[in-house]
Amino acid sequence: METRFLSTFLSVVKTGSIAETARRLNITPSAVTQRMRALEDEIGQPLVRRSGQAMQPTSAANAIIRDAERILALENDLKAAASADRETGLLRIGVIQTALTGLLPDILLRLRQNRPGIELYLVPGTSGDLYALVNEGGLDAAFVVKPHFVLPKSLDWARLRKERLLLITASGQEVRDPQSILRREPFLRYDRNHWGGRIVDQYLRRQRIRPNEQYELDSLEAIVIMVSRGLGVAIVPDWAPPWPQGVSVGRVPLPDAPVREIGVIWRRTSVRLPLIRAFVSEVVP
Repeated sequence: METRFLSTFLSVVKTGSIAETARRLNITPSAVTQRMRALEDEIGQPLVRRSGQAMQPTSAANAIIRDAERILALENDLKAAASADRETGLLRIGVIQTALTGLLPDILLRLRQNRPGIELYLVPGTSGDLYALVNEGGLDAAFVVKPHFVLPKSLDWARLRKERLLLITASGQEVRDPQSILRREPFLRYDRNHWGGRIVDQYLRRQRIRPNEQYELDSLEAIVIMVSRGLGVAIVPDWAPPWPQGVSVGRVPLPDAPVREIGVIWRRTSVRLPLIRAFVSEVVP
């Protein structure tokens, strides 16, 4: 059984499309169909069927998806272990949104220059979700907010950036007392399900501030835009630019403001550890 057939099968299941799979794998739709037929012949069961405009997995397909993913992951592990001393191979990297736009472009340029053999498969997500994937082995490393708990000994961490919390207001709004503003004005809260949002919540509790809460949002960009339109005030980390284009907000320092730390997390026991260390050496200033 060829692993490229399994990769094609998983892509068809994920996208629901022969044409999209062909585009992603840079092959023809007829080649995708031929691979699927060859795999179905080996399995002895049909794996996909057309339902309207989409391809849907059969019960037989659902039964083998996890095993197919494990086989492909093992193949990647073997390739990475064999080529670790040459610093070539694929790494699966998780990225929170603000790191994806503010930090990653420069990192990718450095990698292209200094470590062209390292390829990245990027997975966007929240810190909590990405942490779990690294811990379970689903990702090789991830850019996350530093956890609010002690890391297990199986994981390692390297800090990239400290971001102090700011009060943001509509442009031109006069702020003499930030804490008074927070108690009085409509407050747009950074989602407490995000680790960064928990830092905001802890700060408010320590300062004994009960804000006039209007909305709780999981997008920092959306919060900034709403504040710029005069919908309220917010506390956000001073994350790496770019911020949303075409908006202007007041940025007010907060007394005793905590910081959000952004860094890379990875498993110390990974079979890709030499490759991960080469990657981290380019990431960490």
